[in-house]
Amino acid sequence: MQTVKLAAIPAAFSSSCFMFRPVTKTLGLISRRNHSQKPPFRLLARAFSAPALQTIDTTDNKGGVVVKPQWKAAIDFKWIRDNKEAVSANIRNRNSNANLELVLELYEKMLNVQKEVDRLREERNAVANKMKGKLEPSERQKLIEEGKNLKEGLVTLEEDLVKLTDELQQEAQCIPNMTHPDVPVGGEDCSIIRKTVGNPSVFNFPVKDHFQLGKALDIFDFDAAAEVLLLFIVSGSKFYYLKNEAVMLEMGLINWTLSEVIKRGFTPLTTPEIVRSSVVEKCGFQPRGANTQVYSIEGADQCLIGTAEIPVGGIHMDSILSESLLPLKYAAFSHCFRTEAGAAGTATRGLYRVHQFSKLEMFVFCQPEESDSYHEELIRIEEDLYSSLGLHFKTVDMATEDLGAPAYRKFDVEAWMPGLGRYGEISSASNCTDYQSRRLGIRYRPSQLSSTNAKKGKGPTRFVHTLNATACAIPRMIICLLENYQQEDGSVIIPEPLRPFMGGLERISPKCS
Repeated sequence: MQTVKLAAIPAAFSSSCFMFRPVTKTLGLISRRNHSQKPPFRLLARAFSAPALQTIDTTDNKGGVVVKPQWKAAIDFKWIRDNKEAVSANIRNRNSNANLELVLELYEKMLNVQKEVDRLREERNAVANKMKGKLEPSERQKLIEEGKNLKEGLVTLEEDLVKLTDELQQEAQCIPNMTHPDVPVGGEDCSIIRKTVGNPSVFNFPVKDHFQLGKALDIFDFDAAAEVLLLFIVSGSKFYYLKNEAVMLEMGLINWTLSEVIKRGFTPLTTPEIVRSSVVEKCGFQPRGANTQVYSIEGADQCLIGTAEIPVGGIHMDSILSESLLPLKYAAFSHCFRTEAGAAGTATRGLYRVHQFSKLEMFVFCQPEESDSYHEELIRIEEDLYSSLGLHFKTVDMATEDLGAPAYRKFDVEAWMPGLGRYGEISSASNCTDYQSRRLGIRYRPSQLSSTNAKKGKGPTRFVHTLNATACAIPRMIICLLENYQQEDGSVIIPEPLRPFMGGLERISPKCS
């Protein structure tokens, strides 16, 4: 497991680096759990920074250890059982290691034990009712013994039921989301190009990659970052300083992108960058394991976020939303932290794969019937943004083995990077349907309720659908701009849309020696 040893960071490194940013906006008509009031929206950190429920080891009446999971997902086991063939095929198509047979076996055992528990409870209640009447002492003693035996049997069965339920949860949480019928089956090579925009840049001089350009323009410093970080943290590679015009470029990209998505109805957010491990898991990421991309904080059940999708996904955790609020569309800025385990080689040098970067993420909560259309809207926004910057890119409908557990369907945008001589992923847009909301406990109450139920805040609820999409991942975007807009004299032209957000700067030029 990758860990961040906070105790090893010297006092000179202020703890303010890890502070949460509060959001003070009040959202009405949101009920936490089943409350119908309109409470003021609390600091976002509430849902993320408090200690998570620890995995508990307890001993059952047989002396065995029972491991309780940290959280439980609202998984529809009956639907899984009734659609066994479709679920099994989906697991195979995604190359998932989920064990469907074990899940179904545990589910049947749980149902059988539950029936037996219900039967014993009925018998115990019947005995208790009999003892309320006038009885002979011998008959009463008989009922007392019978009640005692029923109680002992019930305790044993209830422990078995809890253990089975926990095992079932642990196994079922490995089952991936179902897949859109149009998604190509197979590995990355089976992915289908949906759209191609623009043409590759043509140069009449030797092309440099962003790493060479950045050093020549004095806007990157990887060496100093490696030396500084090597003193305090294990890894010194894949960290960097941006300086001079690169800082202006990052800020310009963030502010330009944010202004564009706000025009399209998104609410801007900054998010906590430390969250509970359980929130990471509920969003479909694995914070533990040899090849995890997540940094976990040693001695705490918390992680650094790899994407703002995680804290934004948890913003309405354990909530019942009013249908009138949907869709909720957020544009969240955050720093992101990834271990990039296993990444090496010239194809990943420079800014392409780094441990820390800035990103603006779009996130949507909507009704189930609308998620496909919002997925198309998200990819259109991405395509509009990158087209307006003059980039050449292709939009790809990703194959089943590249979806990850949460996504029902995922579109990637791969832009041409002439210095690297290949296309590189700059964004993705995923429809996760109710996979995340079932784990995060996010529902909404449809407006078609009887007046009686509506007044009481009761009635059936449904799980929302969640979608996420990259608006701008700063390092990859810097790569694209430097490599596509480089000039023979070593300068780089700034695309026109960004210039007002960079103080009117039109070109990054080599410094005079």
